[in-house]
Amino acid sequence: MPFAPESSVTPPVAERRPHQLQAADGTRDDPYYWLRDRDDPAVLAYLEAENAYAEAVLAPTKGLQDRLFADIKARVVETDVDAPVRHGGWWYLTRTVEGQQYAIYCRRADPDRSLDAATVLADARAGTGDDTVILDENVLAGESEYFALGVFDLSQDHTTLAYAIDLDGSEQYSLRFRDLATGDDLPDRIEGVTYGSAWAGRTFYYVRPDEALRPYQVWRHRVGTDPATDTLVWEDPDERFFVSVGLTRSERYVLVQSESKLTSECLAIAAAEPEGPPAVILPREEGVEYDADHVVWPGAGDSWVIRTNRPATPGGETATDFAVWRLPVGGGPDDLVEVLPHRPGTKVDDVDTFAGHVVVGERSGGLEQLRVLDLATGRDRLVPQPDAVYSLLGSPNPEWAAGAYRFGYTSLVTPPSTVEISLSSPDSPEARRVVRVQPVRGHDPSRYTTSRLWATAPDGTQVPISLVARADVATDGTAPCLLYGYGSYEASIDPTFSSLRLNLLERGVVFAIAHIRGGGEMGRRWHEEGRLAAKANTFTDFIACAEHLVSTGWSAPDRLAIRGGSAGGLLMGAVTNLRPELWRAVVAEVPFVDVVTTMSDPTLPLTVTEWEEWGNPAEADQLAVMRAYSPYDNVRPSSPDGGVVYPAMYVTGGLNDPRVGYWEPAKWVARLRATAATRYPVLLRTELGAGHQGLSGRYDVWHDEARVQAFVLVALGAEGAAEASGASGTAG
Repeated sequence: MPFAPESSVTPPVAERRPHQLQAADGTRDDPYYWLRDRDDPAVLAYLEAENAYAEAVLAPTKGLQDRLFADIKARVVETDVDAPVRHGGWWYLTRTVEGQQYAIYCRRADPDRSLDAATVLADARAGTGDDTVILDENVLAGESEYFALGVFDLSQDHTTLAYAIDLDGSEQYSLRFRDLATGDDLPDRIEGVTYGSAWAGRTFYYVRPDEALRPYQVWRHRVGTDPATDTLVWEDPDERFFVSVGLTRSERYVLVQSESKLTSECLAIAAAEPEGPPAVILPREEGVEYDADHVVWPGAGDSWVIRTNRPATPGGETATDFAVWRLPVGGGPDDLVEVLPHRPGTKVDDVDTFAGHVVVGERSGGLEQLRVLDLATGRDRLVPQPDAVYSLLGSPNPEWAAGAYRFGYTSLVTPPSTVEISLSSPDSPEARRVVRVQPVRGHDPSRYTTSRLWATAPDGTQVPISLVARADVATDGTAPCLLYGYGSYEASIDPTFSSLRLNLLERGVVFAIAHIRGGGEMGRRWHEEGRLAAKANTFTDFIACAEHLVSTGWSAPDRLAIRGGSAGGLLMGAVTNLRPELWRAVVAEVPFVDVVTTMSDPTLPLTVTEWEEWGNPAEADQLAVMRAYSPYDNVRPSSPDGGVVYPAMYVTGGLNDPRVGYWEPAKWVARLRATAATRYPVLLRTELGAGHQGLSGRYDVWHDEARVQAFVLVALGAEGAAEASGASGTAG
């Protein structure tokens, strides 16, 4: 089942319009710069022509797309409910209903706490529970092609819900307040808010972005009053910093957090005095990161638990992988008391505080782990996990006095489960209870094998690879393989389960994740060695992972596809320019590929804050680094001998994307077509009603994923593998 032949469809050709750009190293011409002007009718016409071309090229795969979508749908229990969460006198649940795109939020009264989670879950699945709908995303979405919920925040007395919605993917939200007794929305309506919120009685705090969509202000609203009278609580004028707000689990403090990529500061407002000024917990110091949470420490009273990389002693070495400290509320730097010392190689990712315990999320040896500190005894214990390779997921834990802690658990072959442990005996297997397992029809984990491999980077660094494949896949270089990567912002791409991915695994495709530098899988050092001047390590690590898969027989260059999105899309572009012959197919979703131009324009959303990750092009040495790898600026031209041929490319964008401008993938594809030698399709598909996250409805997402999977399977010649192996239909 090939793609449509080139003789039957012709790709669009973007007009070349000379445009001079000034940079620290001189002037350069960008003939596709005009694609940034969304008010130019030619821009939308070009994007629509690209969409039509992609549709025509993929038309022969329509039957395969339909089968892939049907397989995804068949595995999913479409009418289901998540694990119920107790909060106050209520159980809160999230439902999905067959045929509906979005979630439905419900609750069930339990004032005497006579019910347990298993009973509520069983009743909800059977439809016998006395549940009340508090918010239906399907109703809010209406006929909109896109929907996202940015704020969902219950007042402390559980009478009012604050929620904010986005209907176009621009990440500009409209904030409303719902009376949960009547189900009606209050007249209060606030436009142009972003993520982050906190309640303090009838006072509500929210965040506003600036013109570059940087969250920079915290505002205070009194429910029932005119939003025009709202009060500005705090503003950070430094363009490197993002501002957020939240309520501590103890509900005693509202915390305002402001952080750049390298520095942070936290301020506190007593919830009992919501109109009081925010007080700085620890003064801002360049290069020092910290966050805080409230706890009542035995013998010390109200205290902050501080996670920070600040040196243990003045002038000492930075705690690169972070340490945990205690600070009396109102105290200063000299009052810090060490709780968990810095342990190089074990990164402290987050800290959760409860009435009697602190739960520390850590990362060691590339794996996540949980450590529970008992405040009464001072003892800390690790929570054992049953498998050698796994991933931990977040789970709601809203109750301050909770005796149990919930988290998610999954692996490449294990569907996500909600696990509950006793905080008093967290290392006891008997105290571990599985509350819910995501149902996946037809999935048999024993049919697959998963492993951790190690590739050697050019500088000798060992780079981990997580891999999953059907157990009968031969390691003789004949298997198709999809390698995924990201490698930026210290983000960790952990080995988690995906029911959508089963489509590929059942068809004999090997799936692998390259845990490359620039990410956070191996601690802070892993990030530092893959950003700014060291960014090239991200790309050479990924290439080393691919070469390792080839040398060990898991795949071969003509059977290897790669995939990444956003900063992972930059990765796709960079490694394709470096080694176009190593891949048969590339999927680059909302790719950040025009690095130099974007980082040179401080008027664009997020640019200034990103200089600490990528560099500032105003500095000649930093510009030289970016110029050397920027995918748009390094497309390799075709040569008379035909020595450099680019693989099949599937590129996506979002017209309303505030993070990666739609023009970046559009310009890149135009230059690829005009410059590089290609014997396979180069496709661009732009969502004209969505943003950075792509489509939002679950059925739309499944259709989109089926389209991408069909592209990969056909490019790798694996579209018939399921039928040949007898794997097709296992979901049914």
